[in-house]
Amino acid sequence: MAASADQAWALFGAGVQAVLEAWPALQIAVENSFGGAHSREKALWLGGAVRDYFFQNADLERDEVEDFLADIMSTEFDTLVEDGSLPQVSQQLQTMFRYCQSGEEPLLREFITQMSQKQKDVKAVEAQTVNQTNDDSDQEEEIDGGDEEMEVTDSRETPALPCGAQTGPSSATSLASLGHEAAEDGWIVIQRKKK
Repeated sequence: MAASADQAWALFGAGVQAVLEAWPALQIAVENSFGGAHSREKALWLGGAVRDYFFQNADLERDEVEDFLADIMSTEFDTLVEDGSLPQVSQQLQTMFRYCQSGEEPLLREFITQMSQKQKDVKAVEAQTVNQTNDDSDQEEEIDGGDEEMEVTDSRETPALPCGAQTGPSSATSLASLGHEAAEDGWIVIQRKKK
């Protein structure tokens, strides 16, 4: 019986990794190196951290798991997950954990298979999006002639738009108060969150 329990826990670790690899928010953060040069290593570490979190806390509520994941995404990947996926990922992890606790290996294996398929679907959508983006930029180059220069402004010259400010006609007065240059050419500088 102990070998079966050990096997279930090993399957849980594989399942955690499958859920995380099928999570678009994490995969986007990794692909775009939001976590820095070691984003892929951090994603692998996250799998172990989630597994350990469940092992150390057997009776977790969904919001506790959501908070844990949101905190790691924010601190390690400089990403705020606002796509509504945190409750779903949390539920998936908790479902697998319950299967593991009750020794339901067939259900756990089936769940992992489903997550692996979802991971393939996520990667297919990412590839399709990249292809569409490349096609769009090719079309823009053909329309523009491809020889147009871009103007780059130092962020210290133009103030950033404060949090909660809206763009559009109603924000013209707030842009005017930030600096005449920002309102004049229509460009607004958004600065990256500082660590």
